[in-house]
Amino acid sequence: MSDLLIASVLEQYRQRQYDAFMQQPMPMVEDRIAALKKVKQLIIQHQAQICEAIAADFGCRSASETALLEIFTSLESINDAIKHVKAWMKPQRRHTSLWFKPAKNRVIPQPLGVVGIIVPWNYPLFLTIAPMVAALAAGNRVMVKMSENSQHLCQLLQQLFEVDFSNEQICIIAEEGQTGIAFSQLKFDHLIFTGSTTTGKAVMAAAATHLVPVTLELGGKSPVILADDYDIKTALSRILGGKVYNSGQTCVAPDYLLIPQALEDEVIRQAQAIMAKRFSDIQHPDYTSIIDDASFSRLCDTVQDALEQGAKVINLIPQSKLDPQQRKFPLQLVCQPTDAMIVMQREIFGPLLPIVTYKTLQQALDYINARERPLALYLFSNDKAVQQQVLDQTRSGGVAINDVMLHVAQDDLPFGGVGHSGMGHYHGREGFERLSKMRPVMHQAALSSTKYLYAPYGKIGKRLINFIINRKFSRYE
Repeated sequence: MSDLLIASVLEQYRQRQYDAFMQQPMPMVEDRIAALKKVKQLIIQHQAQICEAIAADFGCRSASETALLEIFTSLESINDAIKHVKAWMKPQRRHTSLWFKPAKNRVIPQPLGVVGIIVPWNYPLFLTIAPMVAALAAGNRVMVKMSENSQHLCQLLQQLFEVDFSNEQICIIAEEGQTGIAFSQLKFDHLIFTGSTTTGKAVMAAAATHLVPVTLELGGKSPVILADDYDIKTALSRILGGKVYNSGQTCVAPDYLLIPQALEDEVIRQAQAIMAKRFSDIQHPDYTSIIDDASFSRLCDTVQDALEQGAKVINLIPQSKLDPQQRKFPLQLVCQPTDAMIVMQREIFGPLLPIVTYKTLQQALDYINARERPLALYLFSNDKAVQQQVLDQTRSGGVAINDVMLHVAQDDLPFGGVGHSGMGHYHGREGFERLSKMRPVMHQAALSSTKYLYAPYGKIGKRLINFIINRKFSRYE
């Protein structure tokens, strides 16, 4: 299919959704909950097929891992929306300035129209469902463009959604080469993109043609700070557990570890002991494959570059070697990395964990702040003063203290980046409001003093203006 034809077909889908939206621009709460319940049942009834499709796309991905990281989180987000959407939809009363009373102010949440969602391959179900839930709760129509690395899941979801939803409500689009470019150029009422910073810039530029507002969920190098007061074994058990999820192919995965200089040998020893108990071999069915050959080669090149520049690389699953056939890559520590190494220049997105040492906590914070703001920051410390210092002196999309990644699964916490790691939040109420127009409405009363405030200004009007200014602003408050 030619680029022009792809663009034409996509625009037809969008226009039909927009036309349908205009026929029902303010769906009732019952309609929204019904749609959410249908999505929920779709996932529950077909979870085995979903796990199989995702495993086929990856080459190897455990059904248990998909169930935990994608099905559970998707269902949780749906349940949260079903529970709260009625309250979210209620108009919010707002204060009215004394000088304009008895007028009344309120904010009413209204659907935007058609929401576009561009889904990455690493968590293809959850990153389809979570923004879809926010869009449906807010009363919108939805178009989803899936990744070229998620062909099996895309075909399955297309079949399943077509049973319960018309294309005028939810439309799932497969990637056909140039689909993503055409999709990001559509005149959506809002566009959500999850992926790399580089692609995010291109998506934002394309959306700007029609002034389409965007939510960008990107990534970056999410640091982990291990303070000297925290138990090393407990910290590493959680850090390595999070890093192994999806073989590190997670936007909020721990990207590098900052540790006190004196603890380096102990951290390495404990990491080896922990992983030896978990995996003797990367052929284990719970150890996820790297998504494609290009990503596998990129990780190989990253390790080779680090070795050539003097880093010490430690394989934490020593009985396993690189397996290019199944694209399995053992978890490895990269010790003594430098800024000149590729491993410290871009998001790793794989099972490599650099270890950077620091002498003082301030040195660790300065190291983080010298780089682009990450999507997540993790701190392991029970010291309240240390926790507050880290929170005060750093900026990131989100923070987890004494664990990693789990903040994303908290439905009442907004999820989103800052700076190069993204813009805008969704999940829970923030997702509902992000995909609604929070429309301000002022109701003027039958009797109002504003009749004296129209030009030309008479004596009463001038006295009233002077009284307002002198009464309100002539003294410090």
